[in-house]
Amino acid sequence: MANDDLGRTLRRLRRLASLTQEELAERSGVSVDVIRQLEQRRKHSARLPTLHALANGLGVELTTLLGDPPAVSSTGENDGPRFVAVRRAVMPALWGPEPEPPGPDFSLPGLRDQIADGWTQYHAAEFDTVMKALPDMISDAHAATVSADDDRRAGFAALAKALQLAGHVAVRMGKTDLALIGLERAIDAAGRSSDPLLRPMIVNSVAWTYQRQGRLGDALSIALHAAGDTKDGGHTATADGLKVWGALTMSAATSAARSNDYERAAALMAHAEKEAARVAHLPQGSDSRMVSVFSPSSVRIERVRLAVQYGRPEDALTLAKGMRLAKDVPPSWRTWLLLDVARAHTDLGDATGAVRALESLRRVAPTWMQHHTLAVAIVRDLWALPKHPAGLRPLAEFLGIENGTGVGIGTGIGE
Repeated sequence: MANDDLGRTLRRLRRLASLTQEELAERSGVSVDVIRQLEQRRKHSARLPTLHALANGLGVELTTLLGDPPAVSSTGENDGPRFVAVRRAVMPALWGPEPEPPGPDFSLPGLRDQIADGWTQYHAAEFDTVMKALPDMISDAHAATVSADDDRRAGFAALAKALQLAGHVAVRMGKTDLALIGLERAIDAAGRSSDPLLRPMIVNSVAWTYQRQGRLGDALSIALHAAGDTKDGGHTATADGLKVWGALTMSAATSAARSNDYERAAALMAHAEKEAARVAHLPQGSDSRMVSVFSPSSVRIERVRLAVQYGRPEDALTLAKGMRLAKDVPPSWRTWLLLDVARAHTDLGDATGAVRALESLRRVAPTWMQHHTLAVAIVRDLWALPKHPAGLRPLAEFLGIENGTGVGIGTGIGE
């Protein structure tokens, strides 16, 4: 991967972590000489396994090391008006008016459908569409919480899901602190609803946000705690409850793997894969768009991801070979599978295999591909090879990497 800003970012993150070059080398397993050459900008490129090792040593996401996506400001000072409206919906101004009961044209089932559609759009990477709709959805959900007593709990459930969606969008925009504020308010709303699965679902979103902040221990702890509560509460006897438990267990496995405890991660994933087989045989519940993603397919996708992240590309390709995905697997998860297959091929030096996976990704999820800085990183990594495989140039042009120089800008907004 080639990046003119890589050296500056690496030096800044290392200093923020109060690490010397030698200490970072010890933590990451990357030689001091490579770190020094990158920081002094005598070396402008590094392979993805090296970048993963450096990110792990720094305790940050790989996308943090690669830098903020081009359209995203890390300061929050240049948010566009659409995202400012989302901020105001999540964090209303002090002393603002209290929500009023909904008008005669309001429909709670209609609001639930809107929120479910918002989640579908989110999984399809239609973030601009989601941001446009979120302020009104959150406002309507607030109004529903002051409606007649029979509908108040349902109103709080709708508010929880709308705020959870806003939290996910904020993470995608690189605003994890705003995401946590929204998710904490979502948890409060979930506690006032009558749905016992809402709170653990939102806790899983908090765990994911902690992962993005490098708080791996916190993410592991809350995911395991919420998974235990879900099981102890008897909720895994339904498909919805088992999906929530499974998503939390997979989240815990991800945190363990990123903390270099691959054995614990593998044990958690094996348990999740065994339980996932039960989902299809249990009583089905609410709209699947509003429940956690958990199935045999999603478990296998996560296992592929962990194998790649832990530096086991051969295992990742073995797991991915011949995989058939269930129809309910969201586009974002399909994207991750193809992206991780491309990463595994790249790490093994199989440029042709990587391009094939990226071409498949472009066919099935072009919007998501453009929103992944890692897709850009893989293509840049392939550009650094002395011989370009067939099909690489159209991918580079699609992602905005100009003339093979490695300094083009992608349009991604994170993982």
